[in-house]
Amino acid sequence: MKLHEIAEKLNLRVEGDGEVGITGVNTLEEAGSTELTFLSNPRYTPKVKTTAAAAVILGEKTPSDGIAIPVLRAPDAYLAFARALELFYAAPTLPPGVHPSAVIDPTATIGADARVGACVVIGPDVRVGDRVTIHPNTTIYPGATIGDDCVIHSNCAVREYVALGNRVILQNNVTVGSDGFGFAQRPDKSWHKIPQSGDVHIEDDVEIGAGTTLDRGSLGTTRVGRGSKLDNLVQIGHGSRVGEDTLLCAQVGLAGSCEIGDRVILAGQVGVVGHLKVGNDVIVTAQSGVPNDVEPGKHIAGSPAYDHRQWLKVIATQQKLPDLVKTIRDLERRLAKLEQAETE
Repeated sequence: MKLHEIAEKLNLRVEGDGEVGITGVNTLEEAGSTELTFLSNPRYTPKVKTTAAAAVILGEKTPSDGIAIPVLRAPDAYLAFARALELFYAAPTLPPGVHPSAVIDPTATIGADARVGACVVIGPDVRVGDRVTIHPNTTIYPGATIGDDCVIHSNCAVREYVALGNRVILQNNVTVGSDGFGFAQRPDKSWHKIPQSGDVHIEDDVEIGAGTTLDRGSLGTTRVGRGSKLDNLVQIGHGSRVGEDTLLCAQVGLAGSCEIGDRVILAGQVGVVGHLKVGNDVIVTAQSGVPNDVEPGKHIAGSPAYDHRQWLKVIATQQKLPDLVKTIRDLERRLAKLEQAETE
């Protein structure tokens, strides 16, 4: 594909030779003489001048001085890279139809052009939409609903009465609708399991990473809003609600009945205490613990988490603590000498 053809497809502007042939997309370090690369992180700017790539995607305001290869100008270089990659890479897919080893209950409804892999089990009263792909060894429990154009990778479990919207992607080993952690203590201190009769709704355009679990509650709905993305090994507690276009990064854990707003970013290993509300547009730094409600727009960090800028000051101060302790001890000794001199 010619560089100018890529520019036309992605609505980008070419600076330099648009007739350059492009066979793929690669990193600055690894791109070859027929590949397109990109710069989105300023720290890698020096590598643009030494890359072997055929062309590079740059932001509109990124200087191109000293760059000898053609440039594609983009409002957002990283987004343009992602879209360019789609032009060259298509994930492997299953052949059309249902594999002979799949077990599908007669009451289940399978939409047009669906692809169902080997050893898939689809239970009673399940509804699978059009153009859905279900990879091998996946189990769909009774009464579940799968929207159009979903992709469910191998070894997933979609439990009873779960509803997936359109264009939902479940990576390998996702479990949607497992029982929430609900137990009532008996007089003898043993635990009585509370029936988890609630359901789970995953709205349109949600992607859920490998090994992630989303629990149903005893009552009500656990919900993930439209366009949200959950990374690998995320735990969504029973009855929690995640807003739209929110990112939950690896190993985030939400206890039961949390309410997470729209466009929130919880970085890796963030933990949120149950029954809390995290407002829209909040950012929580990695490994932070959230013990209280968070107002919209806040950027917090630490465990327990608090204002991010204050947290940075605290971290910077911690590195100075040994010197501060030494200074305080020196001052204490000097003060003691002064007090002794006054009494003599």
